[in-house]
Amino acid sequence: MHAEDRHQAILRRLREHGSLRVTDFAEELKVSAVTVRRDVEALAERGLVTRVHGGALLPKTASAPAAPAFPPPAGPGPGLVFGLVVPAADYYYPEIIKGARQAAAARGIRLVLGISQYRPDEERAQVRQLLAHGIDGLLIAPCSPVGDQDWLAALGIPFALVERRSGNDVPDAERVVTDHVHGARLAVRHLARSGRERIGLLIRADSPHSALVLEGYLGELDSLALPAPGELRFTITAPETDPVRRDAQLDEFTGAVASGLLDAVLVHNDHDAIVLLPRLRARGLSVPGDLAIVAYDDEVAALADIPLTAVAPPKRAVGVAAVDLLAARLADPARPRHHLSILPELKVRSSSG
Repeated sequence: MHAEDRHQAILRRLREHGSLRVTDFAEELKVSAVTVRRDVEALAERGLVTRVHGGALLPKTASAPAAPAFPPPAGPGPGLVFGLVVPAADYYYPEIIKGARQAAAARGIRLVLGISQYRPDEERAQVRQLLAHGIDGLLIAPCSPVGDQDWLAALGIPFALVERRSGNDVPDAERVVTDHVHGARLAVRHLARSGRERIGLLIRADSPHSALVLEGYLGELDSLALPAPGELRFTITAPETDPVRRDAQLDEFTGAVASGLLDAVLVHNDHDAIVLLPRLRARGLSVPGDLAIVAYDDEVAALADIPLTAVAPPKRAVGVAAVDLLAARLADPARPRHHLSILPELKVRSSSG
């Protein structure tokens, strides 16, 4: 069983029973107790579980309080239960989860987590389970960027989208998002101010934010009167999807750098930016000398052997604001609907000179 599958199994058991014993659960999964103990430690570091002697518990909602994004509504708060469904708990979303937990704790709201693993069928199953649990409202980052959201409107409870725009079927759905267009523009502007003129884009084909990053990239190049030909833009597949094709795509990119086609790049995401470094080095190319790099997400960018300048989405603030938005909706169902967009920051490090 893959580590992420074990993590989901642990979280599912804790949601159902509130606690688990490491030795019993290890026997059930047919793995060693050491493996389950390490899984619990990894989940505890993300703030998703609380370690206890010999086992784990769900975190208490009264822990880790934080100030809400805007003043709490006068209406109900304590005693409410919110569901939160996100695609994953191992990249990008842990900080959103922590922010949501903090805001919920500050209001006395219990937060129950579901993880869809980017599978629409699992997403709906998690929501059904939360409804059966008796939630008062739902926070959800659907698997697709927009997708089919009419089923959410049919749930009969208030909901808010997290890091997703509204679809045409539910155009007035409330949402809290990072302004990824602004983030991409920050990156291009920084590279241009560093003296770079041939700024490329390397982007994940499967990212729900790719279209917005591309929009910001092209918009800022246009505003700076810099070239934006198609040969500066490269799309790569996820490593687990087609590794052979991915290798060819990365080779094409490093070849373009070697030929002098581009002298800077915005890479979405951190993992791909880090993978680039040894490939560039193998071709005798230096960072930031031959190529300045800005990564997007800032999950692990600072840990690269050449610390990467990165666009940092305000993930924890998004989680806090999402809980506040849903609480405000429950307190005043007639209030105007909100589309809240929070600006990311640029963290400047060695990779951009």
